Amino acid sequence: MPVTKFTTPEKYKYQNGFQSYHESEAIEGALPIGGNSPQKPPFGLYAEKLSGTAFTAPRHENQQSWLYRILPSASHSPFHPREASSYNTNPEGEKMHQIPDQLRWDPFDMDETVDWIHSLKLVAGAGDPTMKSGLGIFIFAAGKSMKENEAFYSADGDFLIVLQTGVLDIQTELGRLLVRPNEICVIPRGIRYRVELPKGPVRGYILELYQGHFQLPELGPIGSNCLANARDFQAPVACFDEDTTGKYTLISKFNGHLFAAEQTHTPFDVVAWHGLYYPYKYDLGRFNTIGSISFDHPDPSIFTVLSAPSPTVGTAIADFVIFPPRWLVGEDTFRPPWYHRNTMSEFMGLIGGEYDAKTGGGFQPAGASLHNIMSAHGPDADSHAKASNAELKPVKIGEGSMAFMFESCLMVGVTEWGLKTCKKVQGDYNEHSWTPLPAHFKMGEGMKRVSHLVEGGEGK
Repeated sequence: MPVTKFTTPEKYKYQNGFQSYHESEAIEGALPIGGNSPQKPPFGLYAEKLSGTAFTAPRHENQQSWLYRILPSASHSPFHPREASSYNTNPEGEKMHQIPDQLRWDPFDMDETVDWIHSLKLVAGAGDPTMKSGLGIFIFAAGKSMKENEAFYSADGDFLIVLQTGVLDIQTELGRLLVRPNEICVIPRGIRYRVELPKGPVRGYILELYQGHFQLPELGPIGSNCLANARDFQAPVACFDEDTTGKYTLISKFNGHLFAAEQTHTPFDVVAWHGLYYPYKYDLGRFNTIGSISFDHPDPSIFTVLSAPSPTVGTAIADFVIFPPRWLVGEDTFRPPWYHRNTMSEFMGLIGGEYDAKTGGGFQPAGASLHNIMSAHGPDADSHAKASNAELKPVKIGEGSMAFMFESCLMVGVTEWGLKTCKKVQGDYNEHSWTPLPAHFKMGEGMKRVSHLVEGGEGK
C-alpha cells in the first residue's frame, strides 16, 4: 500500500499538490476577490506579499504568496545579535575540512537539553548563503519545544527536513504541519515557524538549500507519473492566533548567525493566504519506485524525490534521493549498487532499517556517510560476497527500511564539529568495508595476454 502506517495519527487538514497555486482562509471572506491589495482588505487585515523569487523571475519559476494578516510582519524592534560567539552555521565562516577519504558516522547523540534552534549542527556544506550559492547539511537532535512566544526563520535558505526519530508539530505563518518519521518537510527561506515536540525528543537531518528552490525532477521517457507524484505533497491550510498585546521574540538565522527582535503581536496571525510560496510535507511511503525489470542496476537518479538544479542542465546543486522497499528482479545482474567514483558528492543517512549495500551494523539509523567528489565507494565486502552468490530470483529488499541521500555537484567540506567535536566518525570505515575485498583474478594456464605494442615497433 503506497502510504506509511504512522503510529501517530494525523491531526491537521492540508491542501494537496506540488507547486500548485493554493489559497486558504481561516475566516470565510478573508481573501479579497480579484485584486491582491485592496484599499481596505477584508476585516481590517493587512495585505503583505511574501516573495521567494525575484518579481521578474520566469512564470514557471516564480514563487510568491499574498498573506492577509492582523499586523504586518515588519512591526518589530530592530534586530540585535544573539549568541554571536557561540552560534555559526555558515560554511564560509566555519573551519571546513576538504577530505577525499570516505567518511561514516555512528548515530548522532540525542540532546534533550536544547530546543529546535539550538539543536542545529552544521556537519558539512559548500558555498555561501550571502551569495545564495551552495548548501549546508545539518544534524538536529532536540529535546525541548520552542517557547510559546518565539518564532524562528532562516534567511539563508530552504530547509528540507528529514525526520528520523520523534514527531514535529510545526506552526508556520501559513498553517500547521505534523511531521512524522518517513515524512519530509520543506520550509522555504524566510517563512516563520515554531517547533513543538509532542512525543518527546527528536532527531534527524536537514539539507539547507542556499540556491534556488526544490522542484520535482523531469521524468523523461518514464512519462507523466511515478517517482514522487505532485498530488501527494501537502501544504497547510490557514490557521491563526489572535494576540496584539503579548511579548514575542523573533529569531532570525542570517548568514549563519542568530539575530533576535521583539514584537508585541503574535507572528502567527495570517488569517488567509494565496500563492505558490508555502511550506509543505511529503510521505516517502508514497514514492512510486522505478527499476530495471531485465538486467543491470540502473543509476540512482531514478530514486530522486526532489531536485534543485544548477545552471548546467542535468546537474543539481542538490538532489534528495531515497532508497525505499522495492523488488529486485534483474537477470545475470549484480543487484546492489556497483562500485563507482562520482563527480557528485553523496551524503547518506538512514531513517530506519538496514541499507542493502551495507551490512554488519556499521551504517545505522541516525548515522551518516559522506563520499565526496571522486571518492571511490560501493558495497562492503560482505554485501559483495552475498550478492555475487545469491540466487537470482525476484526478491523484496528494504522491508522496514528507508535510506536517503543528499547529492550535490559541489565539493562538500566537513566542519570541525562534524569531523571531531561530535566524536562519531568511524576510523575503521574503509578498513572494515573495502580492505577485506579479495582479489579473485589470477593469470591461469591457457590465458594469453594481448599485446599493446604495434607489430614491428620498438616501444616498450
